[in-house]
Amino acid sequence: MQKFWLVAKREYRKMVRRRAFWVGTLGIPLLIVVIMAVSIAVAVGGRDDRPLGYVDYADILNPEVSFEAGEGNKVTEMQTFSDEAAATAALEAGEIQAFYVVPADYLQSPEVTLYYWDDSPGEAVQGDFKEFMQANLSADLPDDVRRLVLEGVSLTVRSADGRREASGEDFVNLFMPFFAGMFFVFSVTSSAGYLLQAVTDEKENRTVEIMFTSLSPEQLIGGKAAGLIAVALSQILVWVLAVVVGLVVGAQFLEPLQTVRVPWTFLLVMILYFLPAYVLMAGLMTAIGSMVTEMRQGQQIAGVLNMLFILPFFFVSVVFFNPDSPILIALTLFPTTAFITVALRWGMTVMPAWQLIASWVLLVGTAGLSVWASARLFRVGMLRYGQRIDLRAALQIIRARD
Repeated sequence: MQKFWLVAKREYRKMVRRRAFWVGTLGIPLLIVVIMAVSIAVAVGGRDDRPLGYVDYADILNPEVSFEAGEGNKVTEMQTFSDEAAATAALEAGEIQAFYVVPADYLQSPEVTLYYWDDSPGEAVQGDFKEFMQANLSADLPDDVRRLVLEGVSLTVRSADGRREASGEDFVNLFMPFFAGMFFVFSVTSSAGYLLQAVTDEKENRTVEIMFTSLSPEQLIGGKAAGLIAVALSQILVWVLAVVVGLVVGAQFLEPLQTVRVPWTFLLVMILYFLPAYVLMAGLMTAIGSMVTEMRQGQQIAGVLNMLFILPFFFVSVVFFNPDSPILIALTLFPTTAFITVALRWGMTVMPAWQLIASWVLLVGTAGLSVWASARLFRVGMLRYGQRIDLRAALQIIRARD
């Protein structure tokens, strides 16, 4: 085991010292910082602090009634006018940003009209007027009823069989699976080249022949895979910390982020699936590197193999309309598509325990088998230097007893 960890340690250090590693690792956090900064600048800097006027022909609004802000952190001041002419004059003078007209028959026909000059008030300002209207119309109700009216309806959508459920505040659980799937695709595509290069480099410069005098193929391949998995986990840790910091900072300025709840169960399931899925990819890339004679050939085959991992994205429409369809169940059980399929289905349905268990067991078993098979191919590939191993020969090597 000591030699195994020495190989893993060497591979890890070699990868983290590369400039491409730091560009890829720090690029995502920097992108998150830029996105959050632009969002905060638009939300804070784009808000107009001038009052919002209104003309109340129905005589139902009291400017003294307090209300909470709609989507902004600052309550917009409400200014009343006796008629539209006075409100229009204030609008032209720039004293107000816009004004509403509440008709005399509002209680019979609840429609209001918004007047503005150049730009329409933002959603936060319009939300404030909506809250102002609700606070006035519910002022005479009992406190408990008034509280329910102001809080509104909390809608939960549930399928008839009880397998799918979503609420208005549960948007994170709906979109997080797609983010997890895209993240896995990014990890696969970026790491596949590293994994392939880790094998082909030492084949081409013939240093692996010297290494085999003190290492077994299993120790060499397993150590390389462990080192590269550690590299991937280091990147994930940096990206997760960047997302957490971004959410914490953004929640101070953007109210929708204040309701975000971390789906811990989903994250735990994704961790359990990510490790064997990555090991499976490492084994397959190592096997390809052992079968080809140069890096370019391996990259062409790896590009086709990557399609097996991202195949579930071609069935996104099925995920939305029928997440329990037979084809998605098959993709859940198939090792290369298990991670992304489970991630996509998680936000749309409640998967049976047997599917999760069977899928994970098959994935772990296939991952272990891929590392074992890649070690056998790697050993024979060294003996057949300069000769490409085709698929039929590879199967014979894997099935051979000795």
